[in-house]
Amino acid sequence: MVDAFVKSKIRDDKVTLFIKASCPYCRNAVELLQEFNFLPGHLEVVDITGMDDVQDYFQRTTGQRTVPRVFIGRTCIGGFSDLQNLYQELPGMLQKIGALQ
Repeated sequence: MVDAFVKSKIRDDKVTLFIKASCPYCRNAVELLQEFNFLPGHLEVVDITGMDDVQDYFQRTTGQRTVPRVFIGRTCIGGFSDLQNLYQELPGMLQKIGALQ
């Protein structure tokens, strides 16, 4: 059930962030990505507050259960620090998956 929920949110041409609203790293990740000019529907923020089963699923599938979990296309790039480390490469990555205007 939880795998179907996660997989329903992830697409080849979109960036998906799984966050908890109270998490400062999650807010920072959202702010960083909002700097880019996404096509409508190509940036989705999914609040998983209280959904420990989703975090358990991420532990099994990505090796980490922390949030944010950032997916560019179907690839989990990690969390906020990983997103920061990729900052210079993000425009090309986002262009490549067709997420930008």
